[in-house]
Amino acid sequence: MITYVAIGLAVLLALSIPVGAALFILGFGLDVFFSPLPLMRGLGQMVYSSSDSFLLIAIPLFVLLGEILVRAGIAERTYATLDTWFSWLPGGLVHANIGTATMFSATSGSSVATAATVATVAMPQAERQGYDPKLFAGAIAAGGTLGIMLPPSINLIVYGFLTQTSVPQLFMAGIIPGLMMAIGFMLITTLICKIKPSLGGPSRSFTWRQRLAGLPHLLPVFLVFAVIIGSIYRGWATPTEAAAIGVAMALVIAAFHGAVTVANMRAALLGTIRTTSMVMFVIVGAYFLNYALGATGLGRQLTAFLNDLGLGPYGMLLVIILMYIALGFFIETLALMIATIPIVVPIVTDLGFDKVWFGILMIVLIEMALITPPVGLNLYVVQGARKNGRLSEVMIGVIPFVFVMLLMVALLVAFPRIALFFAPA
Repeated sequence: MITYVAIGLAVLLALSIPVGAALFILGFGLDVFFSPLPLMRGLGQMVYSSSDSFLLIAIPLFVLLGEILVRAGIAERTYATLDTWFSWLPGGLVHANIGTATMFSATSGSSVATAATVATVAMPQAERQGYDPKLFAGAIAAGGTLGIMLPPSINLIVYGFLTQTSVPQLFMAGIIPGLMMAIGFMLITTLICKIKPSLGGPSRSFTWRQRLAGLPHLLPVFLVFAVIIGSIYRGWATPTEAAAIGVAMALVIAAFHGAVTVANMRAALLGTIRTTSMVMFVIVGAYFLNYALGATGLGRQLTAFLNDLGLGPYGMLLVIILMYIALGFFIETLALMIATIPIVVPIVTDLGFDKVWFGILMIVLIEMALITPPVGLNLYVVQGARKNGRLSEVMIGVIPFVFVMLLMVALLVAFPRIALFFAPA
């Protein structure tokens, strides 16, 4: 049955069937061929119970928050300001790509939205100033992955919902690893451009007056982030309530910049509906599939298989890490998370590992899947924004950043305190 599920999921995704539909179809197949009980009769209850959660309301609210800030021009102003501060480093605008992605990740909650926003703003600059297209595009794709690590992260909300783990703890646990990866991306960029300066574009300099003049443009992002995370950390608001506060603040910021127009609000709401519908369809489909997997005993089979390997806790953890790396090449990231969490997390906790820590480790592996072909979504998002050149250039450009992510995985395993410093077990 394990083979059937693996092959079935691979075939459905290879046929370009939407992920949510593929999960439902696989669940129906398990019901028909392997279950002694009529699981389909519980479909209505499954759909209702998987979506009837106050926590999940945070997803459309955080998506709407990012949509409003994008249409208020915050990304463009942030990018221009960070350009003045990072232009002296080897790599110049590449660092602005990473910095803008890091800051926008703290408001959007989505890696794809972050990558798309930064790519739209940055790509014209790359072509105009003669940057190496591979490194420049690769930095945007990699920086965009921080959208699911730094709070507010939609993927961390989903992980917390499925594992009954504290979302505030997960948010706090993602801060240090997210910032460490952003710094790692900038360090590897500096090293590459030191070795081969032609990749870093032309040398430019700005006066301190120009740099300081741009600082007010960074305040909206810092303010939204501080209010959301501060209210959650202090216990004044739940993640859902903090998301609502964030949306209200985003509207005030957009109004200050004259961006609260009918056209902008309509576009923001439509974008929110599209993203939320996709996420919820996948969640509901995966919830039914997990129900079918449990009823047919696949979880027990997989647990028995892993236990029969006779490995210790860290040996088993290595197998799980390698499994996520391999599956990340072929399966869309949210589907990979939702389909594996109910099976893998109980095994990990039985081995004595912390659920919050493993959630952050999983997110790093999921981030890697976002920039590794053939299914890495951020690769296609950045290539779409480029409007010319080959996709292979983006794939080559992300290779150094994949090594940074692998280093982050090793550091998290060796020093779990990195993730648990703000979120102790």
